[in-house]
Amino acid sequence: MRGYAAYLAAAALAGVAVADAADKVILPSGIEAYLQEMLWDRPGGGLVYRFRFVSPAFSAMDQDFDVVRGDLDHLCNDFALSKLSNIGPTPTQVIISLADRESEFGVIDPDVSQVFEAYSVEDGACKWEFF
Repeated sequence: MRGYAAYLAAAALAGVAVADAADKVILPSGIEAYLQEMLWDRPGGGLVYRFRFVSPAFSAMDQDFDVVRGDLDHLCNDFALSKLSNIGPTPTQVIISLADRESEFGVIDPDVSQVFEAYSVEDGACKWEFF
């Protein structure tokens, strides 16, 4: 147990939250996703949280934009916001991504099908931000 506690402490210092089995979500489209990881940083614009979800059933090429957007909105409003309330300061931006398999953050992998959207948090809700 001591090794796991040290791992969690190191992950927290690096800006990475470790996902667990309770972080599974059924999306409005009907597919199940799980949280791969949560990252946070403070780029020039302020505090940003990134929630990276995976669903082997997801395919960006086979999905209607409105369906995918509904899934991402759901992940922000019904999952991410509940995590933020326990973390501390309100971020300037929340980024939700959904992929068909796990990948390393910041590394291009042409075999991964992935989408992402950015949100601000206003009045306790995620507000989609147009890139």
